[in-house]
Amino acid sequence: MQQQPRTLLVHCPNWVGDVVMATPVFHCLRLNYPDAKIIGVIINYVRGVIEDGPWFDQILGCADKTAMGFFKLVQNIRDLNPDIAIVLPSSFRSTLALWLGGANEIYGYRRNYRSSLMNGGPKPIYTENGILPIPMVDYYMEICRWLRLEIPDVKKPRLFLSNALEEKGNQFLDAHGIKSDEMIIGLNPGAKFGSSKCWPPEYFAKLAELFINRWKCRILLFVGPGEDKIAQSIMQISKANIINTGPDKVNLALLKYLIRRCRLLITNDTGPRHYAVAFNVPVVVIMGPTDPRYTAANLEKTLVLRQELECSPCHKKQCPRDHECMSMISPEIVFEGSENLLENVSKK
Repeated sequence: MQQQPRTLLVHCPNWVGDVVMATPVFHCLRLNYPDAKIIGVIINYVRGVIEDGPWFDQILGCADKTAMGFFKLVQNIRDLNPDIAIVLPSSFRSTLALWLGGANEIYGYRRNYRSSLMNGGPKPIYTENGILPIPMVDYYMEICRWLRLEIPDVKKPRLFLSNALEEKGNQFLDAHGIKSDEMIIGLNPGAKFGSSKCWPPEYFAKLAELFINRWKCRILLFVGPGEDKIAQSIMQISKANIINTGPDKVNLALLKYLIRRCRLLITNDTGPRHYAVAFNVPVVVIMGPTDPRYTAANLEKTLVLRQELECSPCHKKQCPRDHECMSMISPEIVFEGSENLLENVSKK
């Protein structure tokens, strides 16, 4: 590998949470290559996650899941003529785009039949059950270790906000009558992955009532694309005064500010939980079909609630059973866990 590349391209992950968990890698690359032009390639939907960060000199948005978008990305890479490309997604497609784009050296995990397109990289650990799950923060950082880079002592995800985004966030809260000294609890009931990750809407509705009765707080309901029906169900069922952010079309950039402002976040196992970690916000994660080992890092202010069943973790987008892994976690359990988490955090 070249010691000091002029242009370094980083193909970022595609999922919100994975992008956040990859930020220590971005920091590591910036630390090791201070003089290089570092370009982040990322799908357009999640671009707001990394905007305002100090890692990249340029951000290249893409939509490479369509044929037209894929070949446009290839052409953009050719125009950039990168000396080195680091590919964080595990797909063959993401590596092929770099190879066709003429990246001089390509490094990433050697898996999914793409080793012939790459100059090197680590291999995942295989067991009789497949690839061994490890925290994604460590999984991504292993690429830097393989490249023998200097690894920072702190490997915790971080996110950043511009002054303009701060002002936009303040205006948002002002418009909803939320004062600067009020306690905010965020509820994140959706999951882009699929319905199997979603705690029942009626449970979120009940939990909001429990919070209102316990604390003088404001409840923000975070709503992503395609999650309006979930939000409407919660609003119709709950007797609590909940602010539904759905009509405001909060994007992933503004969501950073809103979660940073929360005193507590309650969420399914989805991207916003990692926002909370990056901003040191206490977060309760209600986890169903996913394997907790992928996110078992930086949990100092995180409480993970899950039911271990014979079918879990299944990683299915839709539950073929009665969704017991989520329905068995009652609002009262989450409320009690939330109280304990806030109490423990306040003692530290």
